[in-house]
Amino acid sequence: MAIEDIRIPQLGESITEGSIGSWLKAVGDAVAADEPIVEIETDKVAMEVPSPVAGVILELLAEEGDTVEIGALIAKVDTEGKGAAPAPKAEAAPAAAAPAASAPPASVQAPTGAAGDLMPMSPAVRRIVEDYNIDPSSVQGTGKDNRLTKGDVLKAIENGSARSFSNAPAAQSAAAAVESGPREERVKMTRLRKVIASRLKDAQNTAAMLTTYNEVDMTAVMEARAKYKDLFAKKHNIKLGFMSFFTKACCLGLKEIPAVNAFIEGDEIVYHNYANIGVAVSSPAGLVVPVLKDAQDMSFADTELTIAGFGKKARDGKLTIDEMQGGTFTISNGGIFGSLMSSPILNAPQSAILGMHKIQERPMAIGGKVEIRPMMYLALSYDHRIIDGREAVTFLVRVKEALEDPTRLLLDM
Repeated sequence: MAIEDIRIPQLGESITEGSIGSWLKAVGDAVAADEPIVEIETDKVAMEVPSPVAGVILELLAEEGDTVEIGALIAKVDTEGKGAAPAPKAEAAPAAAAPAASAPPASVQAPTGAAGDLMPMSPAVRRIVEDYNIDPSSVQGTGKDNRLTKGDVLKAIENGSARSFSNAPAAQSAAAAVESGPREERVKMTRLRKVIASRLKDAQNTAAMLTTYNEVDMTAVMEARAKYKDLFAKKHNIKLGFMSFFTKACCLGLKEIPAVNAFIEGDEIVYHNYANIGVAVSSPAGLVVPVLKDAQDMSFADTELTIAGFGKKARDGKLTIDEMQGGTFTISNGGIFGSLMSSPILNAPQSAILGMHKIQERPMAIGGKVEIRPMMYLALSYDHRIIDGREAVTFLVRVKEALEDPTRLLLDM
């Protein structure tokens, strides 16, 4: 028997430890080289760790939720494929020999055609499928050999495409579980959620945070999208969204008001002559902010393609540390969830964040007449220690002007 040790790899320069999010393999499972075996949560992102060798999982040395240091031994793999399967449960034999009358009640039996009988799944995926009573055959897998990933199942649940098992025992079991379950439940916070909570509170405690508001008439942007969306999609194989317009508008504003693109480090102000725009993305583990590096040099197509890639990686838990670092300014789009107005919290150490909101038709006074226009509220939260009110308002007005007259985006005005 040849045994290979699996250790936590180096995850980034500033990362010294992580938490075991979920095991994707169990003891006795076969694993291919470079196949993910565990999901690790760090203070920046959740990511999968692959096995460097092929073989059979011999031993798992950490539990889900455990905090482990970089380089720590977490599993062992038998590279000759002769690892022992998990020890059978003591009650397995008596249960098999027991008469039919002693079988467990229907309320605790798996439904006919249950997830485990349909296709092989990792423990993490199986847990989600069983918790939500999902028919896995209704979900399109994107993993190796078309296997389901956790991101596949969560995405299907979110967009409503996943089907549930409809047999009566399962429905009765779910109803009974709800009726007999506890009135409240305590769940340990994930490492990522704890870090998000800590950093948001630190931002409130350390920055002199203030928010200024404005509204933008989205007529011109919406007309441009309607006019060119088909040609854009045909040429670039991606939809023309709002984020590319907002990203370009923010780059113009940051160029004119450099304080909005700076941050405080000790007793110095660090100004950036580039725009690394963080884009807040919702993931199953919480809000993450991947970064558009050198956004000032990106085309509309580059921006849309990169953001779409970030969204998919966030859902699948495959964002890398490098994709999450180096942001100088952040855009958060609460409008996709229906938010009409909010005050976003700074993404430290950055000094400003722009909040986008829902587009809603409202009566507006235009040239002495009342017209119905698609309007959006914008919110700029900023650190008043480094950004004056005049600078914050000017930046927000520049963004508004660029969106209401997109020609400015082409002329760099």
